[in-house]
Amino acid sequence: MSNPTALPDLSDAQLLRYSRHILLEEFGIAGQQRLLAAHAVVVGAGGLGSPVALYLAAAGVGRISLVDHDAVDGTNLQRQIAHTQERIGWPKVESAALAMRAINPELRIDTWAQRAEPALLDQLLSSADVLLDCSDNFATRHTLNRASVRHRVPLVSGAAIRFDGQLAVYDPRQPASPCYACVFPEAQAPEETRCATLGVLAPLVGLVGSMQAAEALKLLSGMGSNLVGRLLLLDALRSDFQPLQLARDPACPVCGAAAGRQRAA
Repeated sequence: MSNPTALPDLSDAQLLRYSRHILLEEFGIAGQQRLLAAHAVVVGAGGLGSPVALYLAAAGVGRISLVDHDAVDGTNLQRQIAHTQERIGWPKVESAALAMRAINPELRIDTWAQRAEPALLDQLLSSADVLLDCSDNFATRHTLNRASVRHRVPLVSGAAIRFDGQLAVYDPRQPASPCYACVFPEAQAPEETRCATLGVLAPLVGLVGSMQAAEALKLLSGMGSNLVGRLLLLDALRSDFQPLQLARDPACPVCGAAAGRQRAA
């Protein structure tokens, strides 16, 4: 947490609002206090970012920073549930923020209608507790991964296309945790596939995004994540979930020993 020694007291209204979290033995009042004190950075306010943003707001994450350069388009409405017909043409971050404030007006929601450039990520991650990758392209994912390693902020990464989804948590605070580049080397960039050309099943992005939100809430509340070191593959067509074990690459140019020496120099 950014400042774990200064957890906020819960008002009577907050005790009632978040009572279903507080009733969970693993969560409790302390877990909810940690959420209210936390800062989550969400990159992407589309198919994955919509459920992530809405669930983080509903759950009471005290500060949420949304980053997305895109505007709402009519073709987004099939799956991007934070947006509406009336907000076509709006910046996605502003549309999503409006939906989040309608659910929970007491939070701090910062919006950045721009690409997730390194300078902006350095600014946001200096006070962040978790970074959620809800982007839709390989280059941005690697930019986020480098920022995650640089600032030692856990990265919750999700992706979805057609009927296939994937989810992983990369935690640079844990010595055995791989980073995104260990698993998907930047030098081996795959051919980019987009929803606009291949399509995507609408509830799939909701499923992956909701699981991203769950992993982030577990990290922020102090429960940790069992997905660190694993890649979860989802096949929505066959209703199949397959976990794969991941290993850290000692020669990784981002998190390997040589890269660590360069950051320390």
